[in-house]
Amino acid sequence: MQPVTQYAKSGDVHIAYQAFGDGPVNLVIVPGFVSNVESYWDQPDYARFLNRLASYARVITFDKRGTGMSDRVVELPGLDQRMDDLRAVMDAGGMKQAALLGISEGAPLSVLFAATYPDRCRALILYGSFSRFSYWFPTEEALGQFFSYVEQSWGTGGSVQRFAPSRANDAAFQRWWGRNERLGASPAAVTALMRMNSQIDISSILPAVRVPTLVIHRTEDKAVNVEGGRDVAAHIPGARLVELPGTDHIFYVGESANQISEAIEEFLTGSRAPAPVDRVLATVLFTDIVGSTETAAGLGDQRWRDLLEHHHAVIRRNLARFRGHEVKTTGDGFLATFDGPARGVQCAHAIVQEIKSLGIEVRAGLHTGECEIIGDDVGGIAVHIGARVASLADAGEVLVSGTVKDLVAGSGLRFEERGTYPLKGIPGEWRIFTAAL
Repeated sequence: MQPVTQYAKSGDVHIAYQAFGDGPVNLVIVPGFVSNVESYWDQPDYARFLNRLASYARVITFDKRGTGMSDRVVELPGLDQRMDDLRAVMDAGGMKQAALLGISEGAPLSVLFAATYPDRCRALILYGSFSRFSYWFPTEEALGQFFSYVEQSWGTGGSVQRFAPSRANDAAFQRWWGRNERLGASPAAVTALMRMNSQIDISSILPAVRVPTLVIHRTEDKAVNVEGGRDVAAHIPGARLVELPGTDHIFYVGESANQISEAIEEFLTGSRAPAPVDRVLATVLFTDIVGSTETAAGLGDQRWRDLLEHHHAVIRRNLARFRGHEVKTTGDGFLATFDGPARGVQCAHAIVQEIKSLGIEVRAGLHTGECEIIGDDVGGIAVHIGARVASLADAGEVLVSGTVKDLVAGSGLRFEERGTYPLKGIPGEWRIFTAAL
């Protein structure tokens, strides 16, 4: 029986989801670039796959905002908002912790969520995954051909030749696939979504994943090169790679579909409880007042203390507004962390602009990386990088590392390249960008 579609509220947006099964394992399916939870059950192979999951797990599947049964949005979201949506669905379904099954384009979101919220992710399964868009569309020409298909033929099911070549001559499957395209997203939404996806690169955060991970990929996958899965598995600590034969990207069809189901079941039912969380992926923000010593000397002790109180109040108000976590003050600055890089950049901008009204200026720097939890403090190389990035900023400037820029595609933020710099005590040279709203 097809489960009832429900809605979880994520901010002002309604996210469609279905919950089914009653096994001891919690599992959330993070779909590919378009989906529709109600059309799944019309395709026998897909329904068989879902029912098998339900035999040993409590399953939630959902449509990302802007697709399927979820609310349409004016602008498609970045990964920050999509993590919010995933968390909202888990909360609505009563799942404090779950394994994630990230399918294709859903893999980068799943990786980012697992690294950011390891306490809520007990295990990670990635199918047809990639860290960089080039594993999906290696050239602008290839992407342009896909856009031409979307403009001229979206909804016909013609893309089945790329996503499920073993079903290319199955007229019934192509009709269902075409309907799934139409129900998943409009042509304009698909184009916007793929342009956003083309900017995402999660390569640098793969080592920050600390949950048991299984990576599954078909060796001759026609849509996403197997090297994408190999790259992901090679850089997530302890990840297990399972390569299976076949050309299909769609996981529930083709010669190894049953082996994919078996690998997922074996992994989930035999996995161990995760170790206590002591490292998480976070976006680190450093701020400090420019020329603080000279300002303090000019104002005198009492007026300087009053100014600092106003400065602290402004920063704390904006941290609350953008869901930042204050780690500590550094005298004339702050160290804070965020669970999403776009919110961190937006918060930094708000702070820089509002502080000007006090007659002083601050600079800010951000980096996203793996942080060590040390009581109420954070440590690790990501914190040092964030501090070094901030030290390069001029008055009123927000600088970010290339890692932050790569993770905020679709957020509406703009960046200008500042240059490549050595960061004291950090190996290599780093690309630094000025961030603007």
